[in-house]
Amino acid sequence: MQLPQLLQTNLRLPPAKAAEVSTLFRRDTLVKGEHFLRQGQVVRKLGFLLQGHLRCWAPAGDKDITQWIFTPEYLVADLNCLLFAAPARWNIEALEPSVLATLPEENYLRMSAYVPNWEVLEKQFLGRCFSTLEDRVFNFLSLSARERYEALREWRPELFEQVPLHYLASMLGMTPETLSRIRK
Repeated sequence: MQLPQLLQTNLRLPPAKAAEVSTLFRRDTLVKGEHFLRQGQVVRKLGFLLQGHLRCWAPAGDKDITQWIFTPEYLVADLNCLLFAAPARWNIEALEPSVLATLPEENYLRMSAYVPNWEVLEKQFLGRCFSTLEDRVFNFLSLSARERYEALREWRPELFEQVPLHYLASMLGMTPETLSRIRK
């Protein structure tokens, strides 16, 4: 999907406005292991992943916890950093060569000048993001490890071929060994 269509779908912009707003984005490429954002940075930017996979993670004690795997067409941001200019809580790193359409901070801060009802559209989009997060938390609290695996397998089966399994295990809240047993 092209950037104007992603803006139409995700931010509910009309086609002409989506085309105009898409000119505010820049094309960024990341090599495997390169960061879109590092924990502790204060950079108010967001992007749409056009190609590749990104891992959102943070260290926890002696291990790294994968919070999310971004797939093409997803919005990429640390919302705490984006919305509140607070230090990023997450590292967002390319798992493979990746391409993003990135809205730099200065353009993000001027969005209301380009989109008169930006505050409403942004609020609706963030509400959908929050709802997704609530669903994810509920699933962690209510589903067994096997059920979480099956739900991810049903929702995004391609991840099991495209992303290292130890990252998926971490995202699912289990050890790689548990994921291997479940997969058998």
